[in-house]
Amino acid sequence: MAPPPEPSLLTVKRLQPQDLPTAARWDAFVFGCPEATFFHRAGWQKIVRDIFGHDTYFLYVEADGSIKGVLALAHVRSWLFGSSLTSLPFAVYGGVAAQNLQAAQALEAEAQNIAKRLGVAHLELRNVNPRHTDWPTQDLYVTFRKEILASEEANLMAIPRKQRAMVRKGIKNRLASEIDVDTSRFFLLYADNVLRHGTPAMPKRYFDALLEEFRADCEVLTIVAPDGGPLSSVLSFYFRDEVLPYYAGDDESARHLAANDFKYWELMRRSCERGIKVFDYGRSKQGTGSYSFKKNWGFEPQPLHYEYCLYKRDAIPQNNPSNAKYRILIATWRRMPIRLANWLGPFVVKNLG
Repeated sequence: MAPPPEPSLLTVKRLQPQDLPTAARWDAFVFGCPEATFFHRAGWQKIVRDIFGHDTYFLYVEADGSIKGVLALAHVRSWLFGSSLTSLPFAVYGGVAAQNLQAAQALEAEAQNIAKRLGVAHLELRNVNPRHTDWPTQDLYVTFRKEILASEEANLMAIPRKQRAMVRKGIKNRLASEIDVDTSRFFLLYADNVLRHGTPAMPKRYFDALLEEFRADCEVLTIVAPDGGPLSSVLSFYFRDEVLPYYAGDDESARHLAANDFKYWELMRRSCERGIKVFDYGRSKQGTGSYSFKKNWGFEPQPLHYEYCLYKRDAIPQNNPSNAKYRILIATWRRMPIRLANWLGPFVVKNLG
């Protein structure tokens, strides 16, 4: 009888930014791995490096020439919040995506080696599912996901009555949805919206880069009034059979005209037409307006498990607008002229992650 084969050795490697063949193999693994998300795609390396200037460590583990797991990391050196190694800044999901425990452990061990070598204050893994019960976990965020039903009518009737009435109001107001070829209308609505909330805007070139990098898997949908004026807009990602509305903005008149509810209905309706199976409403902080909005659409919150390995901290950092110590900064930002806010915003957001 032949002896059993020797176990394959796992080797952790780093994806180089210009290594397109390996990037293609990386993405092929991501599309086939149940643990992976849109934010595990290799294209995020170029965006995080080129737009925000962060060093990246896109790790993959290989055996017998085959990728067994990936972990996308970025080193965020923030003058606001200190130094961290994060998977992944500007993403709601992250952490390890692997075929087996051994591959996951190899990637996490290398991540901790890098974190110690860089001297960061903490390592943050934005997991969907818990991995380390002994690590501190941020329980502030939840996500909302729901099945897209087979027909337009079934999806409309699945929306709770009050929000369904808002969708019908948008239809009655003769609103329409359009797919944009660029981010121009989206950015004007988005930048105005985040200023009203007192938070800095991402740079327009970031959204342009998303459209360029992810092409057919990134799309801008804009809601217009009968006169053609833009009211509300959303930039969405598509991954496998899921749609994820990720960035959004609206005019102040959008709420009165029910343009926001109509926007998400149109995205759901169009996704149904193209065979998408899951509507991922994305992350919200508990107790916020966006959390309530998604609950009112009939989506149930699902906890996210952001886990931290602390090196130079005693507790998880609370770098979010819910932190009371940022109230004065938020109030000041709201009063800023929009041209100044849009100029200053990119210098601030790169420090947020």
